[in-house]
Amino acid sequence: QVQLVESGGGLVQAGGSLRLSCAASGSIFNTMGWYRQAPGKQRELVATITSSGKTNYADSVKGRFTVSRDNAKNTVDLQMNSLKPEDTAVYYCNLVTAFTWYEYWGQGTQVTVSS
Repeated sequence: QVQLVESGGGLVQAGGSLRLSCAASGSIFNTMGWYRQAPGKQRELVATITSSGKTNYADSVKGRFTVSRDNAKNTVDLQMNSLKPEDTAVYYCNLVTAFTWYEYWGQGTQVTVSS
């Protein structure tokens, strides 16, 4: 009974910034994060964060993207700076529950970075 509600996404110029947000229902004992899928490509991990604040980033976004969460609200944000055209993709919010390891996905939001 977990639902994910995303906001953000859109068109931004290269070098610009964008912030994605996702709110989830249910227990705070989970890992939340973001994945992305570019046209013709496999879905890939962007960043995740556990309920204790431990983060994990794809090498391609390290130093540019920051993932954060608010356990009281069960929300996760992705601050994207120094955006590149290769960051263009559909970005999906993800939640994995503790212990049972159930996985949930948001509907996806388009991020387009123009040169």
